[in-house]
Amino acid sequence: MILKPGTSWADAYARCVRVAPEAFSAERVANFWGGGWHFDGQPSSATSPVDGTAIQGTPRLDAATAAQAVAASMDAHRAWRDVPLPERKARVTAVLDAWTEHRELMGLLLVWEIGKPWRLAMADVDRCIDGVRWYVEEIDRMVGGRVPLDGPVSNIASWNYPMSVLAHAMLVQVLAGNAVIAKTPTDGGLCCLTLATALAAREGLPVTLVSGSGSELSTVLVRGDDIGCVSFVGGRDVGGQIAGSLADLGKRHILEQEGLNCWGVWEFGDWDRLAGQIRKTFDYAKQRCTAYPRFVVQRSLFDKFLHTYLPAVASIRFGHPLAVAAPDDEPPALDFGPVINAAKAKELNDLVEEAIHRGAVPLYRGSVADGTFLPGQDTSAYLAPVALLAPPRSSPLFHAEPFGPVDTIVVVDTEAELLAAMNASNGALVATLSCDEERTAQRLASEVRAFKVGINGPRSRGDRDELFGGLGASWRGAYVGGELLVRAVTQGPADERLPGNFPNYTLQP
Repeated sequence: MILKPGTSWADAYARCVRVAPEAFSAERVANFWGGGWHFDGQPSSATSPVDGTAIQGTPRLDAATAAQAVAASMDAHRAWRDVPLPERKARVTAVLDAWTEHRELMGLLLVWEIGKPWRLAMADVDRCIDGVRWYVEEIDRMVGGRVPLDGPVSNIASWNYPMSVLAHAMLVQVLAGNAVIAKTPTDGGLCCLTLATALAAREGLPVTLVSGSGSELSTVLVRGDDIGCVSFVGGRDVGGQIAGSLADLGKRHILEQEGLNCWGVWEFGDWDRLAGQIRKTFDYAKQRCTAYPRFVVQRSLFDKFLHTYLPAVASIRFGHPLAVAAPDDEPPALDFGPVINAAKAKELNDLVEEAIHRGAVPLYRGSVADGTFLPGQDTSAYLAPVALLAPPRSSPLFHAEPFGPVDTIVVVDTEAELLAAMNASNGALVATLSCDEERTAQRLASEVRAFKVGINGPRSRGDRDELFGGLGASWRGAYVGGELLVRAVTQGPADERLPGNFPNYTLQP
């Protein structure tokens, strides 16, 4: 196997320097604030999860400089909110055209920075572009009778979807009349987001992109007086801290947090259909908020489930996202590449070993040797699929999302046990029930504490007009999707109540 020619990190970064020299020097990446690029902050070291290659790290600002960036964003917000909607639409469309021109470079950056296989990296970029184009077409009806917020929107998001979640939200917020601030995810996506920001800044969009530790910048980016809304995507620990910081401020917020999304199997028989669905759940090593890492299976069906599940998992392809047999070959069609870093791979391995030591039964344990790699490459960030039966309640794998290619399977005898197992994490974003009888499926689905419950098929975050949120501890604040995303970042009537998880007010999906 060889690295596909022209796809090395050095090749990708050199293209960034050529496309946006204002944002990239030969050695480091700049922050963008106050309408200009600043080679400030303290550059950190970073390596690619793909093979340990040294890549550019985030240029971390201190809180004082970040405060200057927020103040400058407030100035930009005051000016931008008065820009007529047709002009906002024209500028955003110009950015989308520029992103389309450089979509393959953005995809290549995602491969190296966060380990996405080529197919999924391109899907992330295209989903962002196509999604925002839809908002450009629909925004007129969404903002009727509404005005921008009193301050910019602050975006703090995890590393796994830099374009289709973070950049997408930023452009919709701008389209709605707000300036936006984004903190670069610490674990990856710096260069892709910087390139996207450079192309947006050239069209005069009021965007700010800064890097720094969450602990140091939280006061500025979350509790700052000028911030009009906080949008967060990430884990429950950090999300809980942000929710606590906002509790006494009455500030608008959208806090998407992880939950243990479960797939229940009850009175079911379409095993061929389930086989393909199981393999699909391993896309991107289950490093997404709508992944399904828990299967809850009726005991009388467990033999048939296992007969379906094990071959599906054994068919999964993983490895180096750019390793090819011949120079003209296309990048491989992998299900996943590495997890986000070697530390995460070790953490997951340790959790698996601990769970087995405490009584979990290893049903399937793949080997990294089964992956497709370059000769002698670093594989420390790779983890082959794992499936454990009956994780002990003392293990984090019992109640928390692993965010990696690790499945846990729980066997149950009654409907009550099925529901208890599917609700183990006090709320989730999605769930699915594989069940042949529609009325039974719908009745059980009504008792599952997930925002979206699929019947015989997975649910996803959704795009465009599809409502999205979470129940229980998986979500705080405004629900989003289509018009609700725009409503969350604009102001309407004085007595308006935003639909979402607020005290004493929850809109059921």
